[in-house]
Amino acid sequence: MSFGEPEGYDRDGQPRPLGRRRASQAAAATACLVLGLGLISGAVTGSWLVGDSGEEGSRGTFATAGGLWHSVPVDQLFPPTVEGRGAGPGGADRTWTRIAVARDSGCKDAFDPLLSKVLAPVGCERLLRATYTDATQSYVTTVGLLFTTADAPGMTSLANRFRTERLDRRSDLMPLPYAAKGTPAAHFGAEQRAAWTVSVLTEAPVVVFAVSGWADGRAVDDPQPAEDAMRSGATTAPAQAGLGNEAQGLADRVERGLRKNVRSASEQPS
Repeated sequence: MSFGEPEGYDRDGQPRPLGRRRASQAAAATACLVLGLGLISGAVTGSWLVGDSGEEGSRGTFATAGGLWHSVPVDQLFPPTVEGRGAGPGGADRTWTRIAVARDSGCKDAFDPLLSKVLAPVGCERLLRATYTDATQSYVTTVGLLFTTADAPGMTSLANRFRTERLDRRSDLMPLPYAAKGTPAAHFGAEQRAAWTVSVLTEAPVVVFAVSGWADGRAVDDPQPAEDAMRSGATTAPAQAGLGNEAQGLADRVERGLRKNVRSASEQPS
């Protein structure tokens, strides 16, 4: 569907035959209908509600999500291989391979002090992290799931704060990587962080985050939020390397997997 041509005219400015015009209009209407249905379907899926359970079902789903850290196998939360179709720069495909999984733990010393302070109001039930590398082993990315002790209003309050204060864009609030000895991420420390993303969910007591860097251990002077590093025309080193795509793409797919596990767990008979 084209938005750049006047209705009833072709690309050379010549009138279209009436039959072609009507066919084009019908195709446009069909496309809009399909797009609208897709958006509605996405909104329903994003709500995590199962069936028509309403507010009670929403509370039950929220509670179910909070317990996934001890009820779902690690391979379902952090798959050994994650396919990122269209996740790379310019819509290129990505494949990430898991190279290390941190032991589930509390949050002591797991975040920089200022980020710990920001996250403190929602508490820390459990922290799960895994580190992946790309197909060329040039980049490493740590992705994490912070399961909080907060209720839905508490998560909404934190999400609102991140949004209004743009906390997800502050380089002093970057997540820490998980570096495992004997892997391509062995030298992935705080100084090697290049791009990051933090997402506070409101449908579940979970904060999803990811941080990426080079596998060769080089320090980064100009880390960027993944959103900025993915912008067209961005010229920083993290942007040129596609490290924003690495962080955002992997975080998105781990979050999708989390949502899928929540729906599956919620559908199980009690």
